Amino acid sequence: MRGLGAMGVIERRRLLGLFAAAGTTALAAGAARRAWADAARPTQAVFPKPDRELRLAAPGGRVYARVNGDLDAALAGAGPPPIVMVHGGPGGTHSGFLDALALADERAVIFYDQLDSGLSDHPMDPANWSVPRFVDELEAVRAGLKIPRWHVLGHSWGGTVALEYGARRPPALASLVLASPLVSTRSWIADANALRGDLPAAVQAQLTRCDGPAPSPDDKAFSAACDAATNAFYAAFLTREPPSPAHRAYRPPGDRGFNPVLYKAMWGATEFSSTGTLKTYDGEPLLDRLDGPRTLFMVGQYDEARPATTIAFSRRARGSELAVVPGAGHATFTDRPEETVAVLRQWLRRRDARPS
Repeated sequence: MRGLGAMGVIERRRLLGLFAAAGTTALAAGAARRAWADAARPTQAVFPKPDRELRLAAPGGRVYARVNGDLDAALAGAGPPPIVMVHGGPGGTHSGFLDALALADERAVIFYDQLDSGLSDHPMDPANWSVPRFVDELEAVRAGLKIPRWHVLGHSWGGTVALEYGARRPPALASLVLASPLVSTRSWIADANALRGDLPAAVQAQLTRCDGPAPSPDDKAFSAACDAATNAFYAAFLTREPPSPAHRAYRPPGDRGFNPVLYKAMWGATEFSSTGTLKTYDGEPLLDRLDGPRTLFMVGQYDEARPATTIAFSRRARGSELAVVPGAGHATFTDRPEETVAVLRQWLRRRDARPS
């Protein structure tokens, strides 16, 4: 998926690390950021090149994967399990995770582009665009790298893939991180429409006009006004910080980037309704199947996957934990990279050991 303003009081529950037993999502962002900074690694001005690049066989074609960190140690049982990150979209790429390469100083970090995205094959066969196939693709990455045990993080639409994977209870799963996840289309659209109420009245009115048919297919002024209103929503709840120079410079040779055809086919043309194959998707029953104590939900303070909604999801995965990244929208990794990486460091270290 392609960003909460007023956040209400929530029931006391265990939150990850510094958020343990927090009683509200209106967190003291400044204090939390200073505390987290002690545990975080500095953000790198230039992202490191991959230590290893591969094309792995998956259902429907080959997918691109890159590895940073010591994967050989993990394969030999001499290092901690690696983490694999499943990007959003549908149709996105791994580039939104680049700041998480800071984790490679203590474990292997694996990114991959889903089929028909980024550097992976582009067969553009709609038969491949199903949730089960994308879940099988994730397992194909594990099998292709011969990884016996790993942590899985899925962000946004990638959270759908990770949720489905976690519900299978694979023996290789060390822990599951559902970051700003799309759990059901119904809840996603309800959140997006609720957040519209936090925008200026003029923006809300324009979005309402844009929900209807355009005055004419060639009305460029109307189209531009709709784009501006949608971008105001994105600036509030999706990506709240501009891309860094390192992000702007990152474009590997052959990278075809975001795939709008795939996005529209599976989701649709607008954030506020779904007309694609995901329009009836409901993964909420899967929450009951998760290994709760080895599941982390993570969202931004101003996330379009609203914290209040994600909290309700986390309650269904009994024993799970929740982290809210202060100041971040949906793009937690780029809005607040140090804090997001620090959350993951703490979580992964605590979940590296096999359950007793």
